[in-house]
Amino acid sequence: MPDTKVGGHVDHDGAHIWYASYGSGTPVILLHGGLGNSGNWGYQVPALIDAGHRVVVVDSRGHGRSTRDERPYTYELMASDVLAVMDRLEIDKAAIAGWSDGACIGMVLGKIHPERVSGVFFFACNMDPSGTKEFVATPVIERCFFRHKKDYAALSATPEGFDAFVEAVGLMQRTEPNYTIADLAEINVPVAIVHSEHDEFIKREHSDYLARHISGAELILLPGVSHFAPLQRPGQFNAALLAFLARISA
Repeated sequence: MPDTKVGGHVDHDGAHIWYASYGSGTPVILLHGGLGNSGNWGYQVPALIDAGHRVVVVDSRGHGRSTRDERPYTYELMASDVLAVMDRLEIDKAAIAGWSDGACIGMVLGKIHPERVSGVFFFACNMDPSGTKEFVATPVIERCFFRHKKDYAALSATPEGFDAFVEAVGLMQRTEPNYTIADLAEINVPVAIVHSEHDEFIKREHSDYLARHISGAELILLPGVSHFAPLQRPGQFNAALLAFLARISA
């Protein structure tokens, strides 16, 4: 990640939430996936800065450098943490690009606080539990999990708590979110549903379903990549993200 002097922690609702801001221009907030941290966006931050955006990354509650209290994880609670970071940085409205759990947080923000969200780039996520595939371990997933464990030990304020962290996040993922068709119809910010050809976790038909039931949503398909497209082919992923940001700006 680039160097920045704009960042730190904001205290919010029982947690210390870590954030960093880079560049200047139209703001874009990047929200990482479950078990990850903001460093997972290392290929996207420089590209967005070069395109003239102010880029904000946030370590989700309990992830990376952010702490948590004893309450269960919920997407709405983590969405409120993002608003606290926006308030600290005096950002009235921003585009949200989310990956996996981060995408869900972004969509929750788009529904509950549309006045703060200019658009949601919703990559590799579901909005009800039926959208996920049966889990199958692969070498790519195992390598990713090992990296998450290593990063957690290096960054977390509770480095010995990885197993409990995984279980708590997994409980949220198995039971949330539970958006109905009526809930999806209430989302009225610009949305791109972004699905990888070889996503290991999300069903293609679920992405089609989301695109049909969110008014004005577009479906973007990324060929030749999986759930980890931002790392596998960053140029392809960045092009799709930048094109979406250009459309909502126009």
